[in-house]
Amino acid sequence: MQTRTLTTTLFSLALATGLTAQQPPHTQQGAHRDGTQPHMQHRFEDAEQYARSFDDPARDVWQMPDRVIEALGVQPGQTVADVGAGTGYFTVRLAQSTGAKTIYAVDIEQSMVDYTRHRAEAAELDNVVTVLAGSDRTNLPEPVDLVLIVDTYHHIPDRVAYFTRLRENLQPSGRLAIIDFKKDSPSGPPVEFRFTPDQITGELERAGFTLTMQHDFLPRQMFLVYEAK
Repeated sequence: MQTRTLTTTLFSLALATGLTAQQPPHTQQGAHRDGTQPHMQHRFEDAEQYARSFDDPARDVWQMPDRVIEALGVQPGQTVADVGAGTGYFTVRLAQSTGAKTIYAVDIEQSMVDYTRHRAEAAELDNVVTVLAGSDRTNLPEPVDLVLIVDTYHHIPDRVAYFTRLRENLQPSGRLAIIDFKKDSPSGPPVEFRFTPDQITGELERAGFTLTMQHDFLPRQMFLVYEAK
């Protein structure tokens, strides 16, 4: 299995933000210098601990991962970045699907990167490449066809600056998919860290993205797909 660990800086969030694909038990509102909505700060240093909730089979009922992957429509030979991959919930499923050639599992926490790498090795998935992200960028080694960000958008501060930079990580026809908690979800971050589709779209339009698709089948989350203008 090919594994790359890159050590420069992801996201316009500080390292303390702890960018992973779930809601944390503790929150702190960070500064939003670019006028974006507030973000949640938390560290996710113990992957084994978080795996018990992130990969709980009960999550499948409302996360509907197979249907999400089908809706993403990844074509054979394409590359996908699972940004905020956490313990690899979507990474492994994408790698086992018939579409993507390479899945980059991107996370800011070394423990999550290591956990996902070991998980992929145990499953004999040689198309997973782990990437240690920094504080303001993904550190992806190449442009990808799809960036998937699940339950992580609300952790990112300075999002307009971050997603403006993220456009460089996309192929010319690349897409950005955002899945995050609805205001009325029975689980997720505190309500002040939940945004409406209009709020997310407004921020991403400022970063140079256009909403091209909105899926409404997830009971707890928004599912929005964008392309660069």
